[in-house]
Amino acid sequence: MASPVWMLLPLLLLLLLGSLAGHRPWKKQVYQSHKGIGEACRINEECQSNCCTTGSLDPSKQCNPKTILLRCLPWRKPNGHSCFHNSECQSRCCVRSNRSRQKFCTPLTIFLQCVPWRKPDGDFCGNHRECNSQCCIQLREDSPHRCIRRSGILAQCLPLLSLRGRLSFIEGTTATRPGPQP
Repeated sequence: MASPVWMLLPLLLLLLLGSLAGHRPWKKQVYQSHKGIGEACRINEECQSNCCTTGSLDPSKQCNPKTILLRCLPWRKPNGHSCFHNSECQSRCCVRSNRSRQKFCTPLTIFLQCVPWRKPDGDFCGNHRECNSQCCIQLREDSPHRCIRRSGILAQCLPLLSLRGRLSFIEGTTATRPGPQP
């Protein structure tokens, strides 16, 4: 009969040492109050839904319901709100909408693409991606690069033909073939 007692003694000793140290890895901490939807919280476990996230532009956290797929997602800004990253927006699209540096949440295109604002024809540019026409070229050797409309049958990004040193693009007419004009 003495042998079962000796076998239980090490187990009892471990339990005693664990309780003295305040460390109980087998026991999960239980919160007294499970908060409802809309109540302020700090961590997921405080909420009945087990989902504590930001719920609006207010940075404080509150209990929110989980999605249909039982995911706990943070609130995202609707279209029109200022943003810095795509992840901040409901549409997942944060782009400049005009010449200013400010970015805004904007809707995706019909093909689910996030298309940034691009410069109109005639604006200065540094590369093709900056232009609405996707065409940024140097009109003359000594001039800066500008956005121009694509030309030709295949709508290629080609320099426009100049007439007596003046560019037809600047005058607002279409390019003609070189040589004497009638």
